Amino acid sequence: MIVFDLKCAENHIFEAWFRNSEAYEDQASAGQIVCPHCGDSHISKSVMAPNISAKGNRQSADRFDEEMVSMDNIRVSASSGVPENPEISAEDVKRAAEHMHEVMAKYRKFVQENCEDVGDSFADEARKIHNGEAEERGIYGQTTLEETQELLEEGIDIFPVPGSDKLDS
Repeated sequence: MIVFDLKCAENHIFEAWFRNSEAYEDQASAGQIVCPHCGDSHISKSVMAPNISAKGNRQSADRFDEEMVSMDNIRVSASSGVPENPEISAEDVKRAAEHMHEVMAKYRKFVQENCEDVGDSFADEARKIHNGEAEERGIYGQTTLEETQELLEEGIDIFPVPGSDKLDS
């Protein structure tokens, strides 16, 4: 999964998650993405406010799955400078970063309140649910990078849930 900050013709900024960049392009060109604020379907990518970088050894940026699941070493910073785009102000960047923090906190709270914490058994339990060997339900827990890659290769849909303290810069 990949997240994009999107902007409608009315300059409403919102985020949306897609399976990959191609899925975004397909949906955008078909007019299937709609602004949740005003219903406009003239959508473009907005500049992503946060600069996400891993401490220490950083893998190639095109390795989505490694970047997304290594959340315990990631820090988000909106102070990396304003992109060279006259249509985007420093205030736009700040608002987008604040919005991201709020959305991720709400997302984590929702998961904690509505899903079962299976701890380190996440990979095994996700497989059992996927294979029909366990009751279908929402779960969350921890996996290793290797387990995460295996789940994704097996076609098991999973999504990282960053910790609330992980977004502080």
